[in-house]
Amino acid sequence: MPELRPYRPDDRDDVYRVCLLTGDSGRDATGKFSDDTLLGDIYAGPYVALEPELATVVDVGGRVAGYLLAAADTASFVERYRSEWLPGFAARHPLPARIDSAEDRLVELGHHPERMIGPDQGRYPAHLHIDLLPELQRQGMGRALMRRLLGQLRERGIPGVQLGVGPENHAAQAFYARLGFRPLAGPYVLALDSTAEL
Repeated sequence: MPELRPYRPDDRDDVYRVCLLTGDSGRDATGKFSDDTLLGDIYAGPYVALEPELATVVDVGGRVAGYLLAAADTASFVERYRSEWLPGFAARHPLPARIDSAEDRLVELGHHPERMIGPDQGRYPAHLHIDLLPELQRQGMGRALMRRLLGQLRERGIPGVQLGVGPENHAAQAFYARLGFRPLAGPYVLALDSTAEL
């Protein structure tokens, strides 16, 4: 039976695995890039390192099969990413001299954390990433993860959260629409008030 629980440091490898297995617009990205840790080093590692108290995992038989990772204040998170995460990231994934491939563009993203700062930071200062392995999808786990995060944000006085969703990830777009997320900047940057009832 799936169980929601707080992230623990020994979950890190499982979190990276889920990130990889959902990293191609919800599909398996294994082997898509020269280093299978690249996606995790951008979309998972910084969150569990810098803001682990907002990381919730879905535990299935002692193994992580999904998660929600978040930053309560994106601007502050970006500052910490730049000072605490980026040096190690840059050592593992040097910025290419030229941006010629999808992998180069992804590495470049990892070197520029300011990309996380979306519009209307006053109303929606938090942002999140959520990933579930296919066997957990359509079971209410995503909604349960979001409900937990919104409660945590309300406790901190954070008024809202935003996220980016890939244009090809139609399943995720439909999921966020069902939760009440609405477009904030074009169709792929979505926002939700922390007072929303899910």
